[in-house]
Formats: sequence, structure tokens, C-alpha cells
Amino acid sequence: MEIRTLRAFVEVIRQGGFSQAAKTVFITQSAVSKAVRQLEEELGFELIDRAGHKVALTDAGEIVFRRAQTMLAQREDLLAELSELRGLRRGRLQLGLPPIGSDALFAPLFAIYRSRHPEVEIQLVEHGSRKLEELVMTGEVELGASLLPVPDRFEWQEVTREPLHVLVPEDHPLARQEGVALHDLQSMPFVLFDAGFALNPIILDACKEAGFDPVIAARSGQINFIVELVGAGLGIGFLPRMIAERRVRPGVAHIPVHSPQMDWHMAWVWRRGGYLSFAAKAWLELARSADMPPAP
Repeated sequence: MEIRTLRAFVEVIRQGGFSQAAKTVFITQSAVSKAVRQLEEELGFELIDRAGHKVALTDAGEIVFRRAQTMLAQREDLLAELSELRGLRRGRLQLGLPPIGSDALFAPLFAIYRSRHPEVEIQLVEHGSRKLEELVMTGEVELGASLLPVPDRFEWQEVTREPLHVLVPEDHPLARQEGVALHDLQSMPFVLFDAGFALNPIILDACKEAGFDPVIAARSGQINFIVELVGAGLGIGFLPRMIAERRVRPGVAHIPVHSPQMDWHMAWVWRRGGYLSFAAKAWLELARSADMPPAP
């Protein structure tokens, strides 16, 4: 079993097709298809159901995909650890950042980190929390900022904990209140983030706990657009307190939601038992000692 065939197979699934995978691994589509066939012949199982229009895993494919991701990540760990043993530090910090809150939480740390470790190249990837967790598991990023709780396969270090605020047009009757209960919002359409943002299930689970399923008017991956949609009267939105205080525009008000289930609890996560480079350990140490917004 070769690394190249495992990587080709994993990318076919992750990218949703053979042609997309070929662009990721920088080989031809026919070479990707051949590598997957070779892996199937070696294992004696069909791994991909080719009958439909979309790439789908067979039962055997599910097992191989899960194991292959772990094997590829462990290979990266091996190379990194041997490199540092030889004194050949790669000087690379691979971080996964969420679109929500990264400017306020992490931007000040980069200048400090750069001054302390000028030899380290910082590589940033931006996605929602769930996608970042996937990238951490495959070894494409060492550390990802995600929302707690996270699965047991991760270790984590807390960053901050913030309550959520609801965004409403400033002429709305709620805008004059000092706080609101979640069940008081059930008649209003919600403007949520795109799928893959861990903030969505926090909001939706809290609504279910309050006894209702909200009507979703729109979704977006951009904070500013969500704020504009709220200002235009399409619905109500939600942001962590510290983000709302920095980003809400004139014409939109934000008020606390009295729901303990709706905290935005951010942490750095990495693979449990995985190897952490010098660069990653130095980042965690800096983040641990930095002054973060206090919990309420």
C-alpha cells in the first residue's frame, strides 16, 4: 500500500470527484483513477460506488477513508519529528482560523509571535470550525481554532468564552431591552451562518431546548452581509458579544440572549497524541500567556 494511492483516494472523497482531486495532488485525472483502482485491487474491495452522479463511499470505503486520513497525518508527524531531530526545523506554523472573531482574537498575537520567531513561516487557512477539525485530523493544519465541545480525538487549549447577542434593526421593539429570552425570538426569521460553522448547531440546539425550530430566512459565510441583512429587515442574526460590539453598523442593535446553552466557547485544538512542532508549541505558549477577552 503506497502513500500516493492513499492520498489520491482521500482527495477524491474530500474534493468530491476525480477531476477535482487531480488538481489537488497535481497529477492527471486518469492517474488518480488508476491509483484508486490499484488500491481497490490491492485490498480486494470496491471503495467507491461509481453508479451515481456523486462520489459515494462503500462500507469498505468508509473504513479505508477513515484509516487513510490517520495514516497520512501520522506520516506528516513522522517527517516533522525526524526533521527537528536533525536540527532542520521547517520553520512553519500551520494554523486554521475561523472567519468569526479571528481579527479580534488572534491578529495581535501574530506580530508578537513574528518578533519572537522570525524564522517561522506562518501559513493560515480560514474555514468554519467543523472543516478546520477535519483539516487538523488530516494533518493539513497543526492547530485549528474551533468551538467547544470537540470530539475526544482532539486535545484543546481554551481561548475565550463569550455569550451570544442577537442582532435586530434598531427600530425593533426588542432593541430597547437590556436582554431577551430565546423563546421570545421564535416568531422571527433567523439569518444564520453557512453550513460548517459550529455556531449554527449551538443556536439551533438552544432553540430546540427552548421548544421551537426557527424559520431560517438566509445563510451566509460573511459577518458583514449578515449584519446588512438584519439591517434590511430580513431577519435576526447572532454574534458573540465581542464581535457584535466591534462589527455592528448604525441601524442595527445587539442585545444579550439569556441562554446559557448559547455561549461561544473558542479553543485551539490538535490531534490527541499527535506530534506538535516547535512552532506550534511556541504558538500555544504565547496564546496561553496572552490577555484574552475575559469570560462573562
